[in-house]
Amino acid sequence: MYRDPVQSLEPLPSRPAAMRALRVGMIGIGTVGSGTFRVLARNQAEIAGRAGRPIEVVMVAARNLARAAGIVGKSVPLTDDPLRVATHPDVDVVVEVAGGTGPAREWVLAAIAHGKHVVTANKALLAVHGAEIFAAARQHGVAVAYEGAVAVSIPIVKALREGLAANRIEWVAGIINGTTNFILSKMRDEGLDFAAALAQAQALGYAEADPAFDIEGIDAAHKLTLLAANAFGTPVRFADVQVEGITALQRMDVACAEQLGYRIKLLGMARRSEEGMELRVQPALVPASHLMAHVNGSMNAVMVKGDAAGVTMYYGAGAGSEQTASAVIADLVDVARLDGTSITQRVPHLGFHAHAMNALPVLPRAAVSSPHYLRVPVQTGSGIEAVASWFADRQLPVKQVTLAAGQPDTSPQVLVLTLPVRQAEMDLALHALQAHPAVAGAVTALRVEELA
Repeated sequence: MYRDPVQSLEPLPSRPAAMRALRVGMIGIGTVGSGTFRVLARNQAEIAGRAGRPIEVVMVAARNLARAAGIVGKSVPLTDDPLRVATHPDVDVVVEVAGGTGPAREWVLAAIAHGKHVVTANKALLAVHGAEIFAAARQHGVAVAYEGAVAVSIPIVKALREGLAANRIEWVAGIINGTTNFILSKMRDEGLDFAAALAQAQALGYAEADPAFDIEGIDAAHKLTLLAANAFGTPVRFADVQVEGITALQRMDVACAEQLGYRIKLLGMARRSEEGMELRVQPALVPASHLMAHVNGSMNAVMVKGDAAGVTMYYGAGAGSEQTASAVIADLVDVARLDGTSITQRVPHLGFHAHAMNALPVLPRAAVSSPHYLRVPVQTGSGIEAVASWFADRQLPVKQVTLAAGQPDTSPQVLVLTLPVRQAEMDLALHALQAHPAVAGAVTALRVEELA
């Protein structure tokens, strides 16, 4: 029933390189792969008009061949061996949309070694193995494109590498995980606790049965790694990202943030300073009037602060079959335009040419300075005065101290907003505050990001 691609793939007729179809081998035909195949087929004339030549899928590797045949039909050879796609002489570019960091690394490196360009939506692969993969691509003179790996439908990689090329980027901040943003939106809009909001996300297909990758912040950290590398010209540094998820977030804090004029978002934050670079993913309070606070549901948004352009914002779907396919095919169009260009004339993989990359030091958590939100449960009758006096005695800069409203079933909650404080100083203060006799329970602390 299935043809061996090595035996059945006929060489295409000889045509000038500018007119010959770009021959695509796909590894994976699941959600992203099937969307890519559909959009390529549906919009083939428009895509060829932009690329300057047709783009054709000529081979697909899949674990379930029967399912794959139902998607691609009889015209595309199928195989269950991804390495055949990665090394076949009649494939020009390999699209890796199978995911994972183990076998996918082998397939991508094999494709590069055989002189093939690579397009991938696999952020984990590039965050973990990007340095090795990009070095191999430079050695073999091929491109590795990955717009679909970050905030899928938002062309943020292209914006950083090309649209903002004149700028010295100061910071990048993003809501770059749709699952956690959906959960936080439900906690705010419907007053759900975390577990109930997660269950709803799973029921609607926004969260996996095992959602740890999303809710613990790992997925966002993979994406932030790639954003920071393109923004600052630094190697991918996934191991250096400070990651905190939303599993400990309480419904009460979502409500208290609203009372103070803020909303809680899981933010990926990369900021450059004279001391080094901040790389962190964490739940943070964002002013309710800020555009970022109005990114709801599973949507994504990224803000970039450049010295020349100022603040720019990019908004769009953070997940979806054809939404990701849009980014994958945009990368294929870029690859189709490469014929006849030398490697020095191409857009570098991380926005900066290799000789200009700079391994900026990453600030430890203790050295990061920001405003903070604190929720302090106090003994009945202690009130604001004890907490306010404690902060004044310690000379910690405070912007606001108030009582939480509408909390009849708990001890009184004092809410504190500080001015910027280094994390090391805040940690010491929290340790001491927790031992104060007026404090009736665990103190909650979150960062505040004004994104000004």
